[in-house]
Amino acid sequence: MLPGTDIQSNNEVAIKLTHVNTDPEILKAEANTYQVLSGGVGIPRVRWFGQECDYYALVHDLLGPSLEDLFNYCGRQFSVKTVLLIADQAISRIQYIHDKGFLHRDIKPDNFLMGTGTKGNMLYTIDFGLAKEFCNAERFQTMQGRPFGGTRRYASLNNHNGREQSWGDDLESLGYVLLYFARGSLPWQGLKAATEEQKNELIKQKKLNMPVTKLCEGLPGEFAAYVSYTRSLRFKDRPDYAYLRRLFRNAFSARGFKYDNTFDWTEKRFREIYGDSTEHSLQT
Repeated sequence: MLPGTDIQSNNEVAIKLTHVNTDPEILKAEANTYQVLSGGVGIPRVRWFGQECDYYALVHDLLGPSLEDLFNYCGRQFSVKTVLLIADQAISRIQYIHDKGFLHRDIKPDNFLMGTGTKGNMLYTIDFGLAKEFCNAERFQTMQGRPFGGTRRYASLNNHNGREQSWGDDLESLGYVLLYFARGSLPWQGLKAATEEQKNELIKQKKLNMPVTKLCEGLPGEFAAYVSYTRSLRFKDRPDYAYLRRLFRNAFSARGFKYDNTFDWTEKRFREIYGDSTEHSLQT
C-alpha cells in the first residue's frame, strides 16, 4: 500500500498498485469484493479503481496503523483487555464479510487496521486479494489437495490439510491471531525446514499435537473454548457469531474491564505525551 492524496477532495488515500503484466485480474476481483462490502462497518471506502499508465490502481480511504504495527509499538504483547476488545470487533467484521457471501481467507494482524480521527478506535479489515465467494468455495468442498492460501502462522488446520476453506477457517485463523497477541508469540513460530512444504507440515503438526488447553495456558478459559469451537465447524456449519462474541464479553466483564475503548497503545501514547500523571484516568 502506498499513501497518496485525492486531488479532487484533497483527502489522504491508500493506493494498491499492480502492473498490467502481473495478473491484474486479482486486483480487479479485490475491487469488486470491496464494492460488494461497501458501506459495512470497518470496511474502507473504495474511491477509485482503474488503469493509469502501466498500472492498475485500487484507491481507498487511508487508515491508521495495522494491529501488527501496534503490537510492535507496545513491545510485542497486548493485555488481555486489549485482546478482548479486538476480538469483539474482529468477530463482527468477519461476520459481515460472511453475511455478504465472502470468505476472507487471509486473516492476520497486518490485515486489521485501526481508523483515524473520530474513528480511531474502530477496527477495519483490508486486503481481499485471496477472498472467495462462498458459493465458489462450496463447489470444491469435498476435494483434497487444494492449494495452500494465506499465511501459515495463522492458517487453519483445513488449510494445512489441503481442504477448501469455509466460514470456520476465517474464525480459527482469528483465534491464532488473538493468541499471538495475548501470548506474545505462537509455538510454531521460527520452525526451520528445507522446503516450504516441509515447513507447512511442521507447523501443521505443532498445531495438531499441542493441546488447546496448553496453547491457551494462562489465559481466560474462553480462549480455549473459542479455538475448540472454531476447529469443530464443518464446511457447511454456519458459525454462531453471537456465541463467540458472548464468550469474550463474558471474559471481559468477569475481569471488571470497562468498554472505554482504551487500548494498550492508547495508554502508551498518553503516557508518552503527558507522562505518568494521567495514568489514573486511564486505569480500568
